[in-house]
Amino acid sequence: QVQLVESGGGLVQAGGSLRLSCAASGRTSSLYTMGWYRRVPGKEREFVARIKWIGDTELYGDSVKGRFTIFRDIANYTVYLQMNSLKPEDTGIYYCNAAAAGAYWGQGTQVTVSS
Repeated sequence: QVQLVESGGGLVQAGGSLRLSCAASGRTSSLYTMGWYRRVPGKEREFVARIKWIGDTELYGDSVKGRFTIFRDIANYTVYLQMNSLKPEDTGIYYCNAAAAGAYWGQGTQVTVSS
């Protein structure tokens, strides 16, 4: 199994930036991708970004392209989400996800963007 621990959420004004991090432990040798999803009030869970653990290929949801960047630290089994130009509609709970012979989820971290 893979355990995921997120950090970095908080409150920020519109136009500001936040960086989320997600540290993986356990069966990290089987990691295939790591990424982020979010649950925005009143909407279903939304894909935000994903990165291949080997190969570094990135994929982004349409609503965050050009504003968010995902990157990873292989040595520390950590994935980051740099969020710039934040908008109030980015407010929600952000969940880290890992694909590693199964799907694993973090506990979620709250991001609140004030207008």
